[in-house]
This record gives sequence, structure tokens and C-alpha cells, in this order.
Amino acid sequence: MKVEQAMHRGVTWCTPDTPLWKVAQMLRDHDVGAIPVGENDRLVGMVTDRDIVCRGLAEGGDMREMTAGDVMTEGIEYCYADDNMQEAIDHMEQKHIRRLPVIDGAHRMVGMLSMGDVAHAVNDESCQRYAAAVSAHH
Repeated sequence: MKVEQAMHRGVTWCTPDTPLWKVAQMLRDHDVGAIPVGENDRLVGMVTDRDIVCRGLAEGGDMREMTAGDVMTEGIEYCYADDNMQEAIDHMEQKHIRRLPVIDGAHRMVGMLSMGDVAHAVNDESCQRYAAAVSAHH
């Protein structure tokens, strides 16, 4: 199975100059824990709910004055849409990450792969194999 078969498409993202309060609203409105940060259609970082708390508010920052660029994590891990799913899972486990941006060959972001997506895809694939095995015996 390829990553593109399990990833979320149409991921909401922001730019480094997006106000931090707006990023927090995006996290809430889309019920996600991370927002990718892009510039010129290229992935440059990620802002998580934890980044907002630990790098922003806990440091005494004012969300009305801060931007995504102030708290984002740069140099983030990612995978390619055509990567094998097991490679992506191994990568996530080795790096202890729960969300992995998915990019294409031109380094444009095309989706996001979460551990929830992985669990859902693996479960669906297992169910399909089980159904095929059961029907083959009848």
C-alpha cells in the first residue's frame, strides 16, 4: 500500500506570517493538532498545538503579536506520496512523530499522514484480506 492511499488530502496550511491566534483557530476549526507552514507552495515547517503552548504562551508571548513563523518547527520530517506505507510507519516510529506531511516530487505538500490514518488504512486492508480469505473458502 502506498502512502497516497491512506493520507488526508486538502490539508489546511498557513504561511510563516499567519498570526498565531489565526493558527489556533485553524487547529480548532479543523479539529487537528498540527498545521503545516508553507511558503511559495513549499513546505517550510509545522505548527502544533504544543508549539503554541510551549514556544509561545509559556514563554510569555502574546498570540495577538506572534506569527506561525515565531513558533513553528523547521526542518520537519516528511514522506512522499508514492512511498510504501510500511516505510512511512517505520519512519514515524523511529522519529517518534504522530503526523507526517506528504509531498510530491516537486516538494509541494499534497497531504498529511497521521497515526490515525495508518490505523484506519491497515485495519481496512486487513478486513479486505480477511473477507477475501473467507469468501475463497465458500
